[in-house]
Amino acid sequence: MTFTEALKFWLRLGFISFGGPAGQIAIMHRELVEQKRWISERRFLHALNYCMLLPGPEAQQLATYIGWLMHRTWGGVVAGALFVLPSLFILIALSWAYVAFGQVPWVAGLFYGIKPAVAAIVMQAVYRIGSRTLKHPRKVPLLWAIALASFVAIALLKLAFPLVVLGAAMVGVLGARWAPAQFTGGAGHGAAATRWGLALIDDETPTPDHALFRKSRLVAVVAVGALLWLLPIGVLVATQGWDGTLTRMGWFFTKAALLTFGGAYAVLPYVYQGAVEQFQWLTAAQMIDGLALGETTPGPLIMIVAFVGFVGGWVKQVFGPEQLFMGAALAATAATWFTFLPSFLFILAGGPLVEATHGNLKFTAPLTAITAAVVGVIASLAAFFLLHIAQGTAGGVDVVALGLAAAAAVALLRYKAGVIRVIAACALAGLVLRLAGWA
Repeated sequence: MTFTEALKFWLRLGFISFGGPAGQIAIMHRELVEQKRWISERRFLHALNYCMLLPGPEAQQLATYIGWLMHRTWGGVVAGALFVLPSLFILIALSWAYVAFGQVPWVAGLFYGIKPAVAAIVMQAVYRIGSRTLKHPRKVPLLWAIALASFVAIALLKLAFPLVVLGAAMVGVLGARWAPAQFTGGAGHGAAATRWGLALIDDETPTPDHALFRKSRLVAVVAVGALLWLLPIGVLVATQGWDGTLTRMGWFFTKAALLTFGGAYAVLPYVYQGAVEQFQWLTAAQMIDGLALGETTPGPLIMIVAFVGFVGGWVKQVFGPEQLFMGAALAATAATWFTFLPSFLFILAGGPLVEATHGNLKFTAPLTAITAAVVGVIASLAAFFLLHIAQGTAGGVDVVALGLAAAAAVALLRYKAGVIRVIAACALAGLVLRLAGWA
């Protein structure tokens, strides 16, 4: 395939990649494996398994990986960037509409219905990751204990998310040595490949030269990546100071990017702790609304960081009250840059190295333990959302909102309804209930 053909596909994918990681991976599988036959299913799944081991949005990293495999470094950069940019522009526009018109009664009614849907979506994430990570019989005792401990640590003890990740990783390191059976088996992503004919990059196609591990290339890519991080953070420090809002966002979202084991839902508690409780860039209610907007736009769900950045830049007036939009848009862009830069580096620099260690228990056991901890962390987020929507305006329990959350959960888990349909139905229900005075 030519670079131009690939460019057209990655651009289109950036505008149709709805449905979260599962939906985005399904779209790429249908287009690249079944229809275009650019890559075989076995090679596709091999790349997916690699991306699942890394922190960061796995669907975006998968696109970066395949683009890199086909067309070297620029192929990966283009594929990954076009997966994100349409979502960034859309979210900046939606975030502006939200902060400008969010208090209008009919808009408030829509978000009243959307909040319970978001809580149900997070519960669905707990089920999806938990069923994949904790279902294997030999894994249940230790990994369930890790998940429960992480829930208690986050929800009750209020420990910082990085400490939970570090603790789980240490358990994985020890477990690989003393209880290896707890961390092996049952972790595959699919059965044997189904063939649709020969692919351009087929099972027997040799690994291209640029994908082979070389120390010199690793050093070069890491050096360029460090420069791409140091230059903007240096400009922010020089113009805003160490305590400036944009500087703090740069540091904060860089740390968030390195802790997203298990996908976007796993890092949301960390983003909540920092953005809502520590820096007060937005409120808890706005955080839930931002997650809803992220669910209804194309691109990776972690793009909620653009919403957090926009609202934070608007509230903190980084360019003053006369340029609210410009300051907020720059904050959203900065949040996106510092969040996704590590994802590109993980693929472009670490791809060959991690592939060489794929299947090594000493390498995979800590990541398996972290994934188990992620189940508990996301469960704590679901509990927080449910408690938030259950608080009625008069101090009682909002039974209507809890009923909407229960209905949305049944639609998602029992009837496999699409996320966007559930959000749309709940938004319409919230509008009707609010205008009728029943909520």
